[in-house]
Amino acid sequence: MIDLYYWPTPNGWKISIMLEELGVEYNTIPVDIGAGDQFKPEFLKISPNNRMPAIVDHGVEGEPITVFESGAILLYLAEKYGKFIPQDIRGRVEVLEWLNWQMGGLGPMMGQVSHFATYAPQLTDNDLSYPIERYGNEAHRLMGVIDRRLADRDYIAGDYSIADMAIWSWAIAYEFFGYNLDDFPNVSKWIERMYDRPAVVKGRELNSEQRIVAPVLSEETKEKLFRQK
Repeated sequence: MIDLYYWPTPNGWKISIMLEELGVEYNTIPVDIGAGDQFKPEFLKISPNNRMPAIVDHGVEGEPITVFESGAILLYLAEKYGKFIPQDIRGRVEVLEWLNWQMGGLGPMMGQVSHFATYAPQLTDNDLSYPIERYGNEAHRLMGVIDRRLADRDYIAGDYSIADMAIWSWAIAYEFFGYNLDDFPNVSKWIERMYDRPAVVKGRELNSEQRIVAPVLSEETKEKLFRQK
C-alpha cells in the first residue's frame, strides 16, 4: 500500500496518474493547503519542504520509504515497478532529461504565471504587468520547445513515459492562464492523445472537487498559503 499525500495541482496530477497507470493500491490523504495542513509536524516529517505530493510506501521490507518532490517520486515508482522508463542507457537518459526539463523549467514558469496572475493581485496594489509578461513569455517559449519536440513523435521521449506524465500535467494548465494552444498544434494533439488513456483521466480527476481555482482569499488563508497577513 502507498499513502499519497495529495492536493489537486499539476504536481499532484503527475503522481496520481502514475499510480493509476501502474494499477497499484494507494490511499489518498488530502493535505489542505488553505487550512495550513502542509505545516503540520507530522507532514513535515514526510515532506520537509512542506509541499505536495509526497508518498509513503509501505510495500517494502523494513521501515516504510518516504519520498517527497514529484520528480523523485516518479523516478522512484518507475524504478521500483520497472515501468515507464527505458532500461537501456540512451532511452533512460532521454526520459531523465525531459523530466528534469519540466522540473526546472515548465513547472516553475507556469507556477509563477499562476501566482502573479491569480493570487498576487489580492496581496499587493503594485503593477504586476512585468512579472506576468516575464513569466508568461518564458512559459510560451517552453511550450514551443515541446511543440517542436513532438513534431515527429507521439510522446516526449519516444515511448510513453514518466516524462509525458510530468510535462502533460503542466501543459494542460496553459489555457487556464489565459493563453491559446493554437500556436502549438503538436502539443494540442499530444494532450488529446494523453486524454485517451483512462489512467490519465482518472488521475487528473482525483479529488478535483478540492481544487482551488482563482479564489478570493481570506486573510487567514493568505497567511496559510503565503505566510502573509
